[in-house]
Amino acid sequence: MTRKFGSSQIPLPGCTTIRASVRPGRPLRVWLNPSHGPALLSLGYELCWATTWMAEANRWIAPVVGLPELPYVDFGDRLSIERPNGEHWKAEAIVAYAAGRPFAWVDDEQSPADTAYTAAHHPGPALLHHLNPRIGLREQDFTALANALGGLVTRL
Repeated sequence: MTRKFGSSQIPLPGCTTIRASVRPGRPLRVWLNPSHGPALLSLGYELCWATTWMAEANRWIAPVVGLPELPYVDFGDRLSIERPNGEHWKAEAIVAYAAGRPFAWVDDEQSPADTAYTAAHHPGPALLHHLNPRIGLREQDFTALANALGGLVTRL
């Protein structure tokens, strides 16, 4: 959906550039592809934001990519707090938000520690899908997510 901040000065084809004032300080430059919202909605997942932007994703990202207002994982005071076992600081909150339900976590900062944490703390099926931060969502990512949905649902 986005190209990671600062990785390149040139947006991918089809992307729209926005400058978002999500936190105090300099606005973030983000590249968004308006076709990604409808593509995500067509997958059949119950979507939510799991981003440092939290509710602000509904203000800055959703309208550009054609998504409705979505729920979000509230990271609260755990936002960006380093974890002792090396898992991403989002992992605990995302697993708690899933509450045992099947889920897919799409991110550009996952590691094997997140897979291990999820396996140890989440009783349901889960897919941790890593994105290239320089490219964002690609057709093969949508295909992988579509193919995984059946497995996530049937393994309940």
